[in-house]
Amino acid sequence: MNIIYFDCYAGISGDMTVGALLDLGVPLGHLQAELAKLPLPPNSYALSASRTERRHISALKFDVAVHDHHTHRHYGGIDAMIAESPLADSVKERARRIFRRLAEAEAKVHGVAIADVHFHEVGAVDSIVDIVGTAICLDYLSVTQVYAAALPLGGGFVETAHGRLPVPAPATAELLRGLAVHGECGDGERVTPTGAAVLAALAAGTGQRPAMHLERIGSGAGGKDFDDCPNILRAFLGTAEKERGSGDDPVVVAETNIDDSTPEILGYVMERLFEEGALDVFFTPVQMKKNRPATQLSFLCRPELLDSLARVVLAETSAIGLRHYPAGRITLERRVEERRTPFGPVRFKLVFDNGLLLRVAPEYEDCRRIARERGIPCREVLEQVVAWRHAEGESS
Repeated sequence: MNIIYFDCYAGISGDMTVGALLDLGVPLGHLQAELAKLPLPPNSYALSASRTERRHISALKFDVAVHDHHTHRHYGGIDAMIAESPLADSVKERARRIFRRLAEAEAKVHGVAIADVHFHEVGAVDSIVDIVGTAICLDYLSVTQVYAAALPLGGGFVETAHGRLPVPAPATAELLRGLAVHGECGDGERVTPTGAAVLAALAAGTGQRPAMHLERIGSGAGGKDFDDCPNILRAFLGTAEKERGSGDDPVVVAETNIDDSTPEILGYVMERLFEEGALDVFFTPVQMKKNRPATQLSFLCRPELLDSLARVVLAETSAIGLRHYPAGRITLERRVEERRTPFGPVRFKLVFDNGLLLRVAPEYEDCRRIARERGIPCREVLEQVVAWRHAEGESS
């Protein structure tokens, strides 16, 4: 399981996030090709990335040169634009979740319904690129969980489309609810609405560094200079320490019996649980009192995620409680590598036991994307990719 930890000592913004992810190895060309799937006006923006320094520390600066200055878009229009695009489902889901959190914050601050929310700064092309670009980069890096350091609140005032507002701006402050924050920094806008929304929507935890086997570090530069620290966001990419080899892996199993939720609701809850970090989710047919057929919903998770995942179940279903108990797992080391195939880049999952390669399999999502793009059966793509790998002499 690939995890990422954002070290937000200087804060976080959308362009800093994308810059740090590009610095981890996401090709700018890949980001451009994927963003081109959005129905934005032709030639409305141009992307660039270059190395720079903040207080003599090297970082990657990501820039969006905007040629379309239409900055007023409704939440519903942005959500539909992403949902109807040919982007990967995992990318669309993350991007839509970020915009949903933004819309919820704006709706609460301005006292309107979510359907009536229209964005100013965050509706601009550069913010759409930052948010969808973040989702594209996380998908490319096969990141399954996001964590972040405590966020600096900043201070002073910032000029916005709504006038001069205190830092953090009202929508940003609303997005920071539930996240770890601190005041140990100088004035200035340290966390932008886009940066706050990314973490509010995606972070499994803030404030505490996760245990991980560190593999790469990326640094994204912000557009300002601060007197107290380099304006840089660092992204630590690695794998969860417990997943790197066989051994005991403590987890929690939670379950509840449900007899009056529809299949559609149960399917939706499964998606939500996976989105929020569940390791596994499954349904079991059961018989309840008065001979009523029902469904047992079970999920597997890390102990620290039990409460948040339980709240998803209690909010989305008719369940009024869950039972849970500790369990252990024995796991094999897993690693994802990208290979060039006749279909283009495809990610492969490699499974090891004490350093010995046991299995190699193509990632289903990549094969699914290729099948849709080329109009051929997914089964055929899987078979051809596997055959190509064997022809290349790779042992499974």
